[in-house]
Amino acid sequence: MKTKKTLKNALVLSIVSIFMLGLISTSLAGDDNYIIGEKIKINSKVLNEERTLLVYLPNGYKKTQTKYPVIYVLDGSWHFHHATGIVQYLSARGLMPPTIVVAIVNVDRNRDFTPTKIEKIEVSGGADIFMSFITDELKPYLNKNYRVNSYDMLVGHSLGGTFATYSLLNYPDVFDSYIAISPYLMYDDNMLLAEAETKLKSSYNSSKYFYITLGDEPNYTEAVESFVKIVQTTSPKGLEFSYTPMTKESHNSIPHLSIYYGLEAIYSDWKLPKETLKEGLASVDKHYAKLSKKYGYKIEASENSINALGYQYIQGKNYSEAIKVFKENVKRFPASSNVYDSLGEAYEYDGQLTEAEKNYAKAVEIGEKEQHAFLETYKVNLNRIKVLLAEK
Repeated sequence: MKTKKTLKNALVLSIVSIFMLGLISTSLAGDDNYIIGEKIKINSKVLNEERTLLVYLPNGYKKTQTKYPVIYVLDGSWHFHHATGIVQYLSARGLMPPTIVVAIVNVDRNRDFTPTKIEKIEVSGGADIFMSFITDELKPYLNKNYRVNSYDMLVGHSLGGTFATYSLLNYPDVFDSYIAISPYLMYDDNMLLAEAETKLKSSYNSSKYFYITLGDEPNYTEAVESFVKIVQTTSPKGLEFSYTPMTKESHNSIPHLSIYYGLEAIYSDWKLPKETLKEGLASVDKHYAKLSKKYGYKIEASENSINALGYQYIQGKNYSEAIKVFKENVKRFPASSNVYDSLGEAYEYDGQLTEAEKNYAKAVEIGEKEQHAFLETYKVNLNRIKVLLAEK
């Protein structure tokens, strides 16, 4: 028989374990496979060829009806694996929203990413056609086959960064934010610098973010710094612009850090402030309403953010408020096993053991159906409460 102290310690361990669930995101198929995405092939009439996409879906995608923002990654076969790892890591920690990643595998990057035809690149100047592929075929395909919202990001490295810059200047309504990594801005005698002088808008209808980086790359420096100066001098309304020199990085090492810090910059205000948690659920909802206004689509408070508030109440021994918060989480996320387990913990702390047992049992029921990573913890909690009830 467990002593009361042992049971209390077990409950504390359970709370830590379940709270850590918010930091873990897996996509499992059976016991032996770890899947981070799927390969899709679509026939492009615009490009007159078959194109391959690598698609990453957020953890829990199939359990909800949520629509997600999309990151389009150029040079997809090079950057899919590490870009999705960054997105999973940051979103699991509440530093950015869960996001779909669509990596476009190359056929001919010289053709697709360059805006004009030049002699030294035999097949070049296809950026406008490639953009038509994105707007007329790729985006409609994603809208039809995935739950995507209206917020789109573009990530491009080197010539991909050239395309990202060209997109901002010539197709500013296609993407909402950009990460241009060591962009080749001296292409065609600095044509993008000339375009920046004339095509940067004085004001953008919706909020834009352009994040640009450069490593220890002397040949790129003059053009990139000239572009930065033009943007900073023009200072368009509605465009947040950030230039981050990474002088310790090379052209090949810079993409990973650029994506990580770029997403942190784009979502610098995403994390729920500590003071907001102290002010209660209404303040949490207010925070997400503010984010909705900035990013241009409806953003609901996440399951993890509401759970964090509930656990703060538990830590403060305000169990009645914790129960209210967790009950609201059950209402908003009824398909989640975790929310029932958290509510069970609050009831147990409050001495309402029968209600605790009901919610632990529900957590186990749902957890068994989905083979949840913390199913064994749910079972431990349920068995513990049964022991306590039997002792009464």
